[in-house]
Amino acid sequence: MSTTERPRILVVGGGYVGLYAARRILKKMRYGEATVTVVDPRSYMTYQPFLPEAAAGSISPRHVVVPLRRVLPKAEVLTGRVTTIDQDRKVATVAPLVGEAYELPFDYLVIALGAISRTFPIPGLAEQGIGMKGIEEAIGLRNHVLEQLDKADSTTDEEVRRKALTFVFVGGGFAGAETIGEVEDLARDAAKYYTNVKREDMRFVLVDAADKILPEVGPKLGKYGKEHLEGRGVEVYLSTSMDSCVDGHVVLKNGLEVDSNTIVWTAGVKPNPALARYGIPLGPRGHVDCNEKLQVNGTDYIWAAGDNAQVPDMALRKAGVENAWCPPNAQHALRQSKVLGDNVISGMRGFPQKTYEHANKGAVAGLGLHKGVAMIVVGKMKIKLKGRLAWYMHRAYHGMAMPTWNRKIRVFADWTLAMFLKREVVSLGAMETPREEFYEAAKPTPPPAAAVKPEAEKAKAS
Repeated sequence: MSTTERPRILVVGGGYVGLYAARRILKKMRYGEATVTVVDPRSYMTYQPFLPEAAAGSISPRHVVVPLRRVLPKAEVLTGRVTTIDQDRKVATVAPLVGEAYELPFDYLVIALGAISRTFPIPGLAEQGIGMKGIEEAIGLRNHVLEQLDKADSTTDEEVRRKALTFVFVGGGFAGAETIGEVEDLARDAAKYYTNVKREDMRFVLVDAADKILPEVGPKLGKYGKEHLEGRGVEVYLSTSMDSCVDGHVVLKNGLEVDSNTIVWTAGVKPNPALARYGIPLGPRGHVDCNEKLQVNGTDYIWAAGDNAQVPDMALRKAGVENAWCPPNAQHALRQSKVLGDNVISGMRGFPQKTYEHANKGAVAGLGLHKGVAMIVVGKMKIKLKGRLAWYMHRAYHGMAMPTWNRKIRVFADWTLAMFLKREVVSLGAMETPREEFYEAAKPTPPPAAAVKPEAEKAKAS
């Protein structure tokens, strides 16, 4: 970490908002005007809309992440966590990956921690559940699913086989519907290479507490998405939830019970709980309370945006919708981060700041290869697409939204190669414990048991 007498702009979080806001600030900033410091536990940003495709093997996992130090060469990038913030002294406490925590002074603060999986105290969930918030989880899910096919193919125990080939997904929003669509595609393709496993042997279950899936694209396309998944053999249970999943025994509110080794949890997100330790005003659900300029209410040097912020939706409010807030999606995160970056520069220079206002442009979702739904807003008209055309819209939008041309080109190259080459169905299960085999080879051999003399044996017998 370098020391400087220049004002410091501290960006807490290196996700979508943190990365784009820091890039915008660095672009608009004059030489030597300030120091930009980004703190995040990971040294890379993850483009989360591509996690389902990474889990299915359609995109290389490394192409879904953007290295912060490469993209922000003029910024300080610190790998660690901001644990507390002292607003009176304008000092943040940073806990690095190793070593003692230290204090980092700042003049301007950007809160971009994002969100974490929203979970409930369901028995067995912590032990059995698989999330879909990070690239590590996407890689782990892919290896895990293929490993279940390996198990089912190699065993003659029908109970073990049935449990391995049952896949339960909880949450029917974008993440849940897209992930089950992609994973079902992966499993269907992989089954062609197994002697004792067919698609008909597998069971896919999608559970959601709401009465519909994919609410972001509207009721008609949501209904189409449900019918499409059911047409592919996916069981969809709405208006129900999971009571427990101890040891993989899944019990649903509607009375259904299944045994499964694979329980994927995508039932929404919540703001990072670390926000409660920063001493900043929070909304009723734990989001940072911001005004329409993305500035934290009651401050003139703190800004926030993205999934961890409660930002007024000015477009809807002007249309007469009271208490409308921007939803936590990539569309708002991208646009908010640019306005936030401009407002930090304006605030630093004492100029008026912009109001964030963005009308919804629609939503796109992929449900596997060549399958999707899309709702595009053009003026007051909503264009609804489904099937292959919607899937093209999904890929085009997210392909262009992917940060940096380096990653855009790599992602499009992956897609192009997939048109001519078959999907990889290799399970790298040993990635979970990569040192296990070496440990077994290198661990000390226990000494052989000492030979017992015949005389001693006779003495014991007598």
